[in-house]
Order: sequence, then structure tokens, then C-alpha cells
Amino acid sequence: MESKIKKRAQIYGIAAVLLAIIIGSICYNFGVYPPESETHQPPPITPSALLNTFSSYEELKSFLMENSGTQEFFSYYGSWGGFLATTPKEMNTFAGGLDSRFEYSTTNIQVAGVDEADIVKTDGKHIYLISGNDVFIVKAYLTDEAEVLSKITFNDTHPVGIFVDRERLAVLGCRYANSYVGYYENYYGDTETFVSVYDLSNKTSPELLRSFKMSGSYFNSRMIGEYVYFVVSQQASIKNDTVILPKVYSNGGVKEISVSGIQYFNTSDSYYMFTTIVAMNVQNIAEEPTNKTILLGGTSCMYVSLNNIYITFPKSESTLIYRTRIENETIGPMVSGIVPGYVLNQFSMDEHDGYFRIATTTGHVARILEQTTSKNHVYVLNMNLSIVGKLENLAPGEKIYSARFLGDRCYLVTFVKVDPLFVIDLSDPTKPAVLGELKIPGYSDYLHPYDEDHIIGVGKETVEAEEDFAWYQGVKISLFDVSNVSNPKQMANYTIGDRGTDSPILRDHKAFLFDVSKNLLVIPVQVAEIDETEYPEGVPSYVSGTPVWQGAYVFNITLSEGLVLRGNITHLENGINIGDSSHCVNRALYIENVLYTVSNKEIKMNNLEDLALLNKIELP
Repeated sequence: MESKIKKRAQIYGIAAVLLAIIIGSICYNFGVYPPESETHQPPPITPSALLNTFSSYEELKSFLMENSGTQEFFSYYGSWGGFLATTPKEMNTFAGGLDSRFEYSTTNIQVAGVDEADIVKTDGKHIYLISGNDVFIVKAYLTDEAEVLSKITFNDTHPVGIFVDRERLAVLGCRYANSYVGYYENYYGDTETFVSVYDLSNKTSPELLRSFKMSGSYFNSRMIGEYVYFVVSQQASIKNDTVILPKVYSNGGVKEISVSGIQYFNTSDSYYMFTTIVAMNVQNIAEEPTNKTILLGGTSCMYVSLNNIYITFPKSESTLIYRTRIENETIGPMVSGIVPGYVLNQFSMDEHDGYFRIATTTGHVARILEQTTSKNHVYVLNMNLSIVGKLENLAPGEKIYSARFLGDRCYLVTFVKVDPLFVIDLSDPTKPAVLGELKIPGYSDYLHPYDEDHIIGVGKETVEAEEDFAWYQGVKISLFDVSNVSNPKQMANYTIGDRGTDSPILRDHKAFLFDVSKNLLVIPVQVAEIDETEYPEGVPSYVSGTPVWQGAYVFNITLSEGLVLRGNITHLENGINIGDSSHCVNRALYIENVLYTVSNKEIKMNNLEDLALLNKIELP
């Protein structure tokens, strides 16, 4: 870049150099990237990629009235907010706690350095967890001293996730205030999202430092350094000829989001949402949170790197992508792009070396093959969100069940009857290419790196049907060897239960506990089994079993021996109690040589080696 500026200076003079420096500085600060001299680097941003802003309240109102096909419907029924994401580090890693000698597991996240809110957190000595409308702080280590230290109750609000950083606890959640109006009791909701920050210096009596609240539904969040970034969605509705703008409540005051700060893309849609990104410093509570609002059709998935937030929105057979650069409290302007197809979840997206990669599916899957139109694709976009490389029409007739981008590779699982695991080369962003594929029964809903050459998959075993589909069976864990990229292999697998067996990991990666140095894999699972005596001539593939057990399966996982069951842990009497989910294990973690399993009503502590029970705590 410097050599280019010098050449231009020779031609255009010193004034041009100064102008280029000024423009470059502005572009960097606002997330607009200049061209690079290296091969395959993103080109400069085009003005059309930047979103517009409204100049007045009347302009916003006119835009909604003219471009929203169902605005009248929504203006009548009001706002009920966005979607609650369930979705949700490359690996669990050790982190220094209050005692740097301690080893403990952390939340299973996607991007190193970008923490994700969860219902359970630990600092290596304490466990912080959400149970119903309460947040508990538990002294966890040493086990013989374990006890509940305090409980924070949220009477009229519902906590959905927490972050813990040094002596700060951030609790995120929603308040739902529903109303009924008119003869037909037409429903509308008044939803608010809150973040409450507590000082943990005295864990027996945590002190509330500040609360931040705004109208709309909680969508998703991340934490980078001292800052929590969270996204709130509110229906862009019109009531009594007035646009209902998002409101911010902070330090006892309330104010509406400024119309002049709302960005939008000039296109029509069936409905619109105000999507607001908020940056909040949880260490320096005196610093006022910053926010940026975008008028979108709705939010579907979110991916966050160390420097950028990407939000996707499905539109017809395409996915709109919005990127904003983040740095501490600064939230840059939005850049938009579009790719064909729809996105499965956050793991279908990734940023690497200045490029954004995304895997999508177009069309639909049908039981009859001739009626299926689905195809799968991988796109590479630059920071302007322009497509620079693509690999299209993978596995026709199937859809994506899981994806994982790791460095210069993408691992993709599609399925309809058998499970193709694709290994895709992304070393040249402009020319993605399939390196190899593996077809085996079953599929993986979640992929996790074991090391550079091995992948863990968690999904379902399947049995082929006579038609062009398959019946899913029990929960299947696979260990794949991808050291030979042109010939990936399944080197080990383990199936739990019969058809009807389920695990939260199939929908929420944060329930997954893995540590390669301890050869440890723990998954919560509800086991279903079929009474084969009822089917003397053989059990049909479509028959589901009856739940017989719920708890955590604890495995030894190694490249030499594969998956070996160490044992299992349950919080339920006899392992099962139909209708009682409060004692269902939903998370597991370890501190030193102790394995902790967590349900809404109990924490159990077992020896990590032989799983002997050490202690347990009932949560009041």
C-alpha cells in the first residue's frame, strides 16, 4: 500500500498523498477496507455497498408505508420482537482463574477471543448459572467446601445468558409484557431486553452496578475484551399513524433512537425490523453504551469475529449479509451483500485472512427424489461483501446439516440418505475446490476439531428406507481422519440408544465438553430404547423408542482407541422421570480433576478419572 502511495505521489504531487492518507484513515476507522497489494486481497469498497440513512422521521414513515407489503397488518397487531437464537473457541481451552495453577474448562465457542453468553459459566473456583428466573453463584472448588453463595432473582424478567469477566457478572435477558385489545382480544407484545452488570467482589452479596434496557427482543450476543455486544430486534410498526421507534432506558432515563442514525437498504420487503447493535463496557460502568440501528427484514443468524459483526437475513431464495466493524465502543457503518440460498447456523459462516466465507442451501428437500430441488454452495466474499469465489451445486437433492470452517478448509455435511462429509480447499479464496468426500450412514449436526487432521461429529445414525430417504436412529458420535484430504475416513464411532434418542448438542454447541489433553468428551443425552419383544419379526426403522434415561455420557476419546465409554451420570432417580426436566443435565464442565454436571436443580461433582461421586448441591 505504501509503495502505491509513493508512486501516485510522484505523479499527482504531495496534495494527492495527503488526500489518500486522510481517506485511508476514515475508511479504516469506519470498517471500510482499502485495496491491498497482495494476491487475492479484497478490492476497495463500492459506494453501493454502504447502507443509506434516513434524513427525517417523515422519510422513515414513508419508506415503511411504501415498501412493506404487510406493514398494515403489523401496525395493527404491534411489535412482538425478533427471534431468540439457540444457536449457542475453536476448542475448549485452559484459562487462568483466581489461581493460575488451576485448570478448568470454558464455554465451547466458535472464535477464540470472542466469548458467547451461556446459561453456565465458571471462573475456576465458582460456577455461575441460570435456573428459571434465578442466577446462582456457587462455590464449586474445593468440592468438600461447595455451597450456594448467593442467588439473584429476576421477578418479572427472564435471564437468557450470562458473561463472567474478572469481578464482573453480566446478565442478559428479556421482559415480556403482553396486552390484549379490542373485541377479538388481538394480541400484541411489549418486549424489552436488559443487561444487568454486577460487582462480584463479595460473591455472597453481588452488587448491581448498572442496568441497561431497550425495547425489543434479545437476539444474540458476544463478549470481546471488556465489551459485551448484543443485538436487539423490534418490529418496525406503525400505530395511530406513528412509527414506533426503539427506546433506550439507561440510568433512569428513556430516549428514542434517533431517526437520522437508522440505516437501511433501499429495497421492498414484506415486513421490517429495527435491529440494534449495542456495545457496553462491563468493566468501566461509567462509560455510556453505544448503539447502531439498522432497518432490516429480520435477523436469522449472527457470526462475530474479533473485528466484525455479521448479521444475516433470509430474503426469498437468497441471504442478505450485513457487516459492521467493531472496536471497543465504536460500531462502524453497515456494509451489505447477498448470496444465493439460506444459512443453517453460525457455523455456516466464518472470517479468515480478510475474507468472509459462507455455506448455503438453495431449493428444498422432498421425500420423493424427483420433487427435490436442493443444492449446496460455498461462497467467499471480500470485506465489501462482494463474491470473489464460489463452489456451487454440491450434493444435489440434499441439504446442509453441519458446517465448520477451519483455516483454509471447510468441512461440510450434507444428507438425504447417506452422509457425505466434504473436505473443501479455500487456500485460494477465488477458487474453492472439493478435495475429498466420505459417504457413510448417518449425519452430523455438529462438527468440532479434534486436531488439525481429525474432526469430531455429533448427529444421528440412520437406516436407509426403500424410498429415497432414510430413517434417523440413535445419537451418533464419529471421529473422522482428514489427514488425507482426498480420502477422509471415519476411524471410530459410537451410537447411543434407538430412534428417539436426543441431545441438546444437536441444536446448541455450548452443551459440548471436549478436552484433547484429557482425552475427555462429555455430552448430555436423553436415551430412548425400543422394547424389541413387541416386534418378534423385527423392529421397523420408523418406530421410536421410549425415554429410559437422561444424563451425561462421559467418553475417553483418543486416536489410538477411538471412543470408549467411561461411564454416565444422571441427576434423576433411576435415570428417568417423564415430565420433570428440572433435573435433566444440560451442561458439564471440569475444574482440576473434578467433573461437574449441571441441571436446573442440582450440581453433581464426580471424580474425573473413575466418576466416583464426591459431592452434590441442590439448588433451592
